[in-house]
Amino acid sequence: MSSHIIDSEQYGHLWSTEATRELFSDRGRLRGWLEILVALAEAQAECGLVPGEAAEAIARTLPDLELDPAAVGRATQEAGHSTLGLIRCLQAELPLQAREWIYYGATVQDLTDTWLGIVMRRMCGMLGEGVNEIEAAAVALARRHRDTVTLGRTHAQPGLPITFGFKAAVWVAELRRHSERVTEATPRLAVGQLAGAVGSGAFFGERTIELQERFLGRLGLRVPEIAWLTARDRVTELMVLCAMVTGTLAKVGNEIKQLQRAEIGEVREPTRDGLVGSITMPHKRNPELSEHLGTLARVVRGGASLALEGGAHEHERDGTAWKTEWAFVPEGCSATAVALGLAAELLSGLEVDAERMRANLEAQRGYVLSEPVMAVIADKVGKHEAHRLVYEASIAAVRRGDTFAEAIRGSDASAHLDEDELAAALDPERTAAHAASFVDRVLGVSVTG
Repeated sequence: MSSHIIDSEQYGHLWSTEATRELFSDRGRLRGWLEILVALAEAQAECGLVPGEAAEAIARTLPDLELDPAAVGRATQEAGHSTLGLIRCLQAELPLQAREWIYYGATVQDLTDTWLGIVMRRMCGMLGEGVNEIEAAAVALARRHRDTVTLGRTHAQPGLPITFGFKAAVWVAELRRHSERVTEATPRLAVGQLAGAVGSGAFFGERTIELQERFLGRLGLRVPEIAWLTARDRVTELMVLCAMVTGTLAKVGNEIKQLQRAEIGEVREPTRDGLVGSITMPHKRNPELSEHLGTLARVVRGGASLALEGGAHEHERDGTAWKTEWAFVPEGCSATAVALGLAAELLSGLEVDAERMRANLEAQRGYVLSEPVMAVIADKVGKHEAHRLVYEASIAAVRRGDTFAEAIRGSDASAHLDEDELAAALDPERTAAHAASFVDRVLGVSVTG
């Protein structure tokens, strides 16, 4: 029976992925820990710190060992220590000559932080691959809809005409920055730990540096310049990075959710046969993907907040702050992994209704082109005077139910522009073309080519 939604057989797919469940499950974590303990014993044997036959026995026994998490849990509860129960379970499985050399000289954080370094490396890989896949889908949208004119909106109100490709290109640029952040962060985060009781490596003496290099090199992790027992900035960086990425995905999801509203109807989430929006209103097509991106991002931000709390540590070890990572790292990483998959599905299958976009634009009766008209008049009378003229013409005409063109022709503003200038200013394609040029810049296409 599961008590956390990540492990729920009913709802787990909404909160974790197969990869993250494997990584963070009891069995997955134990397998990771055993891999680390084998690397430690082999490195210690190379440094002359443990007998070679003991290291060989450990390396021979642990890789195929399937520990019962429940038994390890009972031993842990009995010992009252985070890993002594594990040690006792391992000793029971090892031959006599190896039992005193398992987990030799290492602390809880040497094991768990090294495992966390592996987790952070894998999460950076998931982030990099996921962001790149979503970016590719956004690039395709930007390219396909470079010239698809739509309403730009500010403060949830119609603004200037842009293109839908411009909207997607904004997403592309943001995702690329996230990709750069992941690339830059990976070597900082893929770091292990072997520091001993207070981080000074005193147990291993003069062999500490060599042992660290041999041990962590076997695991593909970097050697830290000094212990990070209380310096949890790496964990914070990972969680904040996850929060930034999922925040972008939530923003994209919310945009699509709003544009899918029936009264706007400019885009639609991908769907499939058998997908039900409501069991009480059969007609509904709910934005399930978009909505859940927002939900997941909130969970990740909560974890990032706890990670930031971890910056306040006491002395050379502080379980109060450090052990909270055991709760929020699996949850936050799992939610991030799900969000990456949902966003890729959402953008790669997004349905864009160009005709509805055009209809919504035309329904504004030209008022969303007030800025281009003002710009023409501003060249002649100044910007602030031009604003006054267009504003007064617009307010009066809206009350009468006139179009924007009628508003300008029937006002004092008409004295400062002719019909050709007015027609050009009221051309939505002309205004939207400025947005399309930025699409070209983001996609690396020559604007003049």
